[in-house]
Amino acid sequence: MEDGILLEMRGINKSFPGVRALSGVDLTLRRGEIHALMGENGAGKSTLIKVLTGVYPKDSGCIFIHGHKDAVQIRSPQEAQTLGISTVYQEIPLCPNLTAAENIYLGRGKGRFVSRRKMREKAGDLLSSLGIDAEPDTQLADCSIAVQQMIAIARAVDMNSSVLILDEPTSSLDDSETEKLFGLMRKLKERGTGMIFVTHFLDQVYEICDRITVLRDGALVGEYPVSSLPKIELVSAMLGRELEDMSELSGSQPTAEDADIVYQAEGLCSSAGIEPVDLSIRRGEVIGFAGLLGSGRSECVRAVFGADKVTSGNVSMNGKSVKITCPIEAMKHGIAYLPEDRKNAGIIGELSVRDNIILALQAVNGFFHPFTRGQAESFAEEYIKLLDIKTPSPDTPVNALSGGNQQKVILGRWLLTKPELLILDEPTRGIDVGTKTDIQKLIVKLASGGMSVAFISSETDEMLRTCSRLLVMRDRRLAGELTGNQLTQSAIMNTIAGGDGNEER
Repeated sequence: MEDGILLEMRGINKSFPGVRALSGVDLTLRRGEIHALMGENGAGKSTLIKVLTGVYPKDSGCIFIHGHKDAVQIRSPQEAQTLGISTVYQEIPLCPNLTAAENIYLGRGKGRFVSRRKMREKAGDLLSSLGIDAEPDTQLADCSIAVQQMIAIARAVDMNSSVLILDEPTSSLDDSETEKLFGLMRKLKERGTGMIFVTHFLDQVYEICDRITVLRDGALVGEYPVSSLPKIELVSAMLGRELEDMSELSGSQPTAEDADIVYQAEGLCSSAGIEPVDLSIRRGEVIGFAGLLGSGRSECVRAVFGADKVTSGNVSMNGKSVKITCPIEAMKHGIAYLPEDRKNAGIIGELSVRDNIILALQAVNGFFHPFTRGQAESFAEEYIKLLDIKTPSPDTPVNALSGGNQQKVILGRWLLTKPELLILDEPTRGIDVGTKTDIQKLIVKLASGGMSVAFISSETDEMLRTCSRLLVMRDRRLAGELTGNQLTQSAIMNTIAGGDGNEER
């Protein structure tokens, strides 16, 4: 075994009923290396990590740790931790009601009593040495998501983890928080820690990583030094085909200047702090809501859908005054809403793909008028085929699907209601580049067919490709509106910063 290798996985196979999840997969992690694990949703990344951390038993293959010639058996996450393997997940598994110090040392006391003074001192030294901006006595809930993730990493470091798995750690972070996290990762790299970095952000891979392993359909495509793999070739390796040029969407956004107004609000205010907003959405247009995290973009569309209480303002649909005080009223008026947090506000994980797809339409029709089994099967099959949802069957629990396929299930749920206005809040966050492309094209296609779409994305280039008009939010107010040749990166940034949106810099 090559010197400096921390981890080798060789010929890993794993199957579930009806699904071959991993087929002969190899992965090598070296000391002081940040190694990207890439692939579309459903490629096998999560399964490989769960095999490595003892969540799933492998069917066959070998795992070698720290250069030892004998393979190890990892039967549980506790055994993985004993071998120096730790994972920091997107959903941080710490206790928000405890302090930073308590979270770092939770469950690790050897005796009945623990010296809180010593615990705080050790935690303070650890946080300081890693450059983490948090005090030992700070309650975790008072820390930003980025700092919470860093505290989870500090816990792993203090437990002598030499292999650190970071699973989508930046999906909920803004640019400044991501840079802080990357600073910590670079410090750990200097210490010799090996990191497996799972992300869908290609730019971040090229900024922070040394090597890339690509999986596709449960099989190994290859391992590459970052410096020798251009981005377009990485995308092609992930997809198994040449990436269609997304520039074809530029300029193809449906324009709806003369179309009827589907939704109009005057002086819209909400319980979430939205200041008076005037907005109109025309038939067949894709209107984007841009702005920094916390700017009010999500709160604005939640008010439109009635998910947040509207405290004042007038709303009309197709020229007729309406009152929308709750989501079911919005749905009955032809408004659909795919939320930002698909895990907690979107899917119902234990229900089948079929039941998740029919859920919204069943709610509109009333649960005292249930669909027949045949109707439900027909609806599910239609949208599984339309959206190319990869599932063993309509009866599969939706939480068994990859993130991208879960997102497609929620999208199918709302398309089944045949909405006039479809609100999509971060529909492509945390999903692979192929699914992301499919959703962007679908948005444009739906608008071309006459559906109005309100679209939110943290990726500005995605907004520019799909939207014909942008409303820029700042401090929960409407800061400006951009159309036509104003739709540029610099104009958006200028408007967010407080300019008029017309300057080029």
